[in-house]
Amino acid sequence: MKRITVFGATGGTGKQLVEQALASRNEVVAYVRNPSKLGIVDEHLSIVQGELSDPALIERAVSGADVVISVLGPRGGSKNKSLTQGMQNIIEAMKKQGVRRLIITSTLSAKDPNDKPEFRVRVLVGLVKRTMNDVYEEIVSVAEAVRASDLDWTIVRLTMLNNKPKSGKVRAGYIGRGEVGTGISRADIADFMLNQIEDVKYMRQAPAISN
Repeated sequence: MKRITVFGATGGTGKQLVEQALASRNEVVAYVRNPSKLGIVDEHLSIVQGELSDPALIERAVSGADVVISVLGPRGGSKNKSLTQGMQNIIEAMKKQGVRRLIITSTLSAKDPNDKPEFRVRVLVGLVKRTMNDVYEEIVSVAEAVRASDLDWTIVRLTMLNNKPKSGKVRAGYIGRGEVGTGISRADIADFMLNQIEDVKYMRQAPAISN
């Protein structure tokens, strides 16, 4: 049994994470702004209600954790980089509490040195950059904050999301190498992230994943 702290637990992928982690007999701490949105009750689930701007509550949530998983995503109009500041608060709390393993989701806007040029991705990222520049910059800065930490991090970069059932078939790799497709289910994202708790293949790496 692992103690897993989840940020972003009330979203579609977050709920999958919590449900799958509990089904595998782990202990889960969900850090949420609005507990009523979670809708999961389990003896091995505890909830810490708070904002990403509250370092003390974040530290309480990560205390005793074996791993911290974040599926937080930026919202439109995030000029003040609230998600980046929140991730920095999470990183600092983990360091204070001696928690090493951090697994987060990101998107293809966060580039990786292992990527090669790919026209389709360049067009998609360019569109995000032009139409949602605040979101683009937030995605990039969160990934930079995680990379700059000395934690044992993995950044899981996502393509288009869907709500199909878990297939257990996930392709992981890098852009421009024919390794990654265009879509993935939230259930498979959760499954892949939970597998990274023990698997060190992508330690301090940022693979993109798809079905």
